Amino acid sequence: MNQKPVTAIIVGAGHRALVYSELAKTNPELLKIVGVADPNPVRRKKTMEYFGFSEEMCFSSAEELAGKGKLADAVINGTMDEQHIETAVPLLEAGYDMLLEKPFAVNEKEMRFLVEVAKNNGSKVMICHVLRYTPFYYSIKERVANGEIGDIINIQTTEHVSYHHLSTSYVRGKWANSKKCHTTMLLAKCCHDLDLMMWLMSETKPVQISSFGGKYQFKKENAPEGAGTICMKDCPLVEKCVYSTKRLYIDHPDRWSFYVWDALEHLENPTIEDKIDLMKSDNPYARCIYKCDNDVVDHQSVLVNFESGATGTHNMVGGSAEPRRQIHIIGTKGEIFGNFEESKFTVLKIDPSPEAHNGECSVEVVDLKVSGDMVGAYGGHGGGDERLAEDFVKFIRDEEPSLACTSIFDSVPGHLSVYLADKSREEGGAPQEVLI
Repeated sequence: MNQKPVTAIIVGAGHRALVYSELAKTNPELLKIVGVADPNPVRRKKTMEYFGFSEEMCFSSAEELAGKGKLADAVINGTMDEQHIETAVPLLEAGYDMLLEKPFAVNEKEMRFLVEVAKNNGSKVMICHVLRYTPFYYSIKERVANGEIGDIINIQTTEHVSYHHLSTSYVRGKWANSKKCHTTMLLAKCCHDLDLMMWLMSETKPVQISSFGGKYQFKKENAPEGAGTICMKDCPLVEKCVYSTKRLYIDHPDRWSFYVWDALEHLENPTIEDKIDLMKSDNPYARCIYKCDNDVVDHQSVLVNFESGATGTHNMVGGSAEPRRQIHIIGTKGEIFGNFEESKFTVLKIDPSPEAHNGECSVEVVDLKVSGDMVGAYGGHGGGDERLAEDFVKFIRDEEPSLACTSIFDSVPGHLSVYLADKSREEGGAPQEVLI
């Protein structure tokens, strides 16, 4: 059956919304971008020119767009976390369906309010839990759903946030200060991981959560003796410090370009001299890593008790030498463990026969071959970005979505687990009851 492409308007023309919107370029029969709403005129102009719609479809805010009535099938909402309520609610009430970036709300009150708005308006709201769509996690979910390792007894997830990611996003950057961004480290970085845990444990639900964590490394008292305040302006350690802005951003100018150089986006082709000048200014990314206003944790552990009696743990540790996500699921018939960055996992099944490995189990190594340079060929987030966008089109068209599809209602257990884990951490690890 031939169908017209789903029409969508970008709200918040930042990195994430544009990544999902790229489907309109690669598969124009599925998605068509017909407008943009963003307070930044440079971003509006660039988005208009890139997707080829008229200036009449450019709006300065979600409120202005909502006031025009429904002009497309859906909205791709990539605004900052704390803006989701103010941007999503008027557009849902105007009749739009929505692809909404995670976390979809910054606290439990907002979460329950937005869920109620979606329910009352009969809105189709899909949340961007993109890691569900990666070949790695999707394949593991299929194995679990097929009962290959039996009933889950325990699930362990870990995320090691690399030193350059932690310093860029969570010490110097957008998610460094919870009073400004309104999100915690666990919510901003690990709502992916708690969502994955709830998705893999979907036959049961969380009933109790406890958590510990803190800020260990990046604080003023840990600054090296003689350290300045602006690395490339007044610090004698700029060539030695692992975290100097010269070594992280000038020596690697493309690694975090969509964050670090956002103040230069008005320049069509900023030079390395432009970037050096920025790193000598009062720009947030130019600051000494030990003298920022960051207040989020750099390590946190979460323990979850499920209704079935199973347990789960998640450990986030920031400042690691390289990024790493790992998972280990133990069931009544076997276990699965693997490394996301390698896109490889192992399935062990209990087998006491003499032919089995060590007379104990069968061993299957699953190599999805989506690592290193291959990740780019499959899209961002280990192959998940474009697959998520494609599933959103199916979701809007009432076609059968994939096993990974996450409506706003499906996303509640993971978000609520994060909020309660942070509450437990603030209360010294006190257990929190989960009421979904």
